[in-house]
Amino acid sequence: MTLLLQYTLFFASVLTLVALGGCFSEHSGVINLGLEGIMVIGGMGGALTMRYIAEHFPDASAFTIIAMALLMAIVFGMIYSLLLAVASINFNADQTIVGTAMNMLATAAATVIIKAINTAKNSSNVSSVVEYIKPKEAFMIRIGKYFDLSWFAIITVILLVVAYITLYKTKFGLRLMACGEYPQAAASVGIDVYKMRYAGVLISGALGGIGGLSYITAGVSEWKFEDGVRGFGFLALAVMIFGQWKPMKIALAAILFGAFRALSNVREAIPFLASLKIPSQIYVMMPYIISLVVLAFTSKKSRAPKAEGIPYDKGQR
Repeated sequence: MTLLLQYTLFFASVLTLVALGGCFSEHSGVINLGLEGIMVIGGMGGALTMRYIAEHFPDASAFTIIAMALLMAIVFGMIYSLLLAVASINFNADQTIVGTAMNMLATAAATVIIKAINTAKNSSNVSSVVEYIKPKEAFMIRIGKYFDLSWFAIITVILLVVAYITLYKTKFGLRLMACGEYPQAAASVGIDVYKMRYAGVLISGALGGIGGLSYITAGVSEWKFEDGVRGFGFLALAVMIFGQWKPMKIALAAILFGAFRALSNVREAIPFLASLKIPSQIYVMMPYIISLVVLAFTSKKSRAPKAEGIPYDKGQR
C-alpha cells in the first residue's frame, strides 16, 4: 500500500499541474488542447538542463538542480504555448485544430532536437534519449525506509493553493474569468481581453511545462522523447472537466485518476492484483477507460466557461 500511495501521489501531481494549466487557459476563453505537446517540450527543457548540470556542474546542490530544471521547463512550456496564443488570439484560428497540431509537432520536434544534440555530442549516438541519473535524485525525499516523496508533490500543493487564491481572491483572477465568460462585458469596464487571454495561455504553458518535467522524472533516469507523455495531457483535460474547472475539485479528480494509473506500477507488489494475472497494459488503459465512463455520465452537468473557444471580437455585443 505504501508503494501504491507513492505512485498515486506522483501521478496525481502530474495531472493536477497540467489540469490547472488547462483551467487557467480555458477560464481566459482559450481552449488548450495542446497540453500534451507543452508537456513534451517543457519536459525536454528540464531534462536537457539536468543533463547539462550533471556534465558541467557535478557538485551542484539539490536546490540548484531543482530550481534550474523547473525554470527551464517553465520557459520552454511558455514559449511553446505562444504558438496557441498567437494563432488563436491574434489570428482567430480554430483553437482545437491548433492544439492538435501542437501535440503532433511537439513529439516530432523534441525527437529531432534530442537526436541532433546526441549526434553532435557523440556521432555513434543517434537516439532520442536524455539521461539524468544523478540530478533526478535531487527531486526525491526519502521518508523512512520505504517511502519516497517527490518534491513535485509539495510543489503541486503550493501551486494548487496559489491557483485557488489567484482565481477567486485577486482582481487578476476575477478579470481572467470574466474574459472567459463574457469578454465584451469585461472589455466595457476597461479590461484588456487580449492581454488576459495571453496571460491565461502563458500560465497554462508554465504549469504544463512543470507537469512535463514531473512526468519524465517518474521512477526513471532517462527519457525517450519518441514516446511523448503517453496521453497524460489528454487525461489531464479529462481531470479538468471532471473537476468542473475548479482547482480543489481538480485535485480530487487527479487523485482518483492517479490511483487507477498507479495500479500498473504496483500490481506485482499487491498479492490480490498479482494473483489475477491481468496484463499490465490493461492497468495502463484503466484511467483512460475510467475517464470515458466518468465524462459520459457527468458531461451533461459540466459547465465550461461560456466564451471558451470563441474568438474575441471587439465589435460584437
